[in-house]
Amino acid sequence: MEIRTERLLLRRPHLDDLDAMFEIMSDPRAMRYWSTLPHAGRDVTLPWLERMIARTTAGGEDFLVEFDGRVIGTVGAGRLPDFGFIIHPDFWRRGFATEASSAFIAYAFSNTAASELCADVDPRNVASLAVLAKLGFLETGRAERTFLLGEEWCDSIYLAL
Repeated sequence: MEIRTERLLLRRPHLDDLDAMFEIMSDPRAMRYWSTLPHAGRDVTLPWLERMIARTTAGGEDFLVEFDGRVIGTVGAGRLPDFGFIIHPDFWRRGFATEASSAFIAYAFSNTAASELCADVDPRNVASLAVLAKLGFLETGRAERTFLLGEEWCDSIYLAL
């Protein structure tokens, strides 16, 4: 399964994507508001990638995002309706998160049983909140101290589309 946009290819993950995903998942900038710490080694990224592949095989909707043949992030809902994305920091502020997310949302509402998508975002992640607002997500709630990232408690804003 592939989804094409003007600039991007969204495709299913494969084990040979390990190096590209490690490059993203080990970057502290990319992982600043993620629910886990940056990956210390490929031995951390490999089981994460294997779980993504297994979810997709079991009906999940995870896609890798390619630009000019390079994997620059992920988008999707490994467990519908939970939506999310991550983009390599070298590709921030170029509209890739919005473009990939918009294509995924059109796909999800047309080709899956999804009638709603939900997102959980750290309130400090203003860039992701802006992307989600642009896509039409609306805030449905907030919670404090929803997960512990290292030694730092993080809060959540819940959104739905």
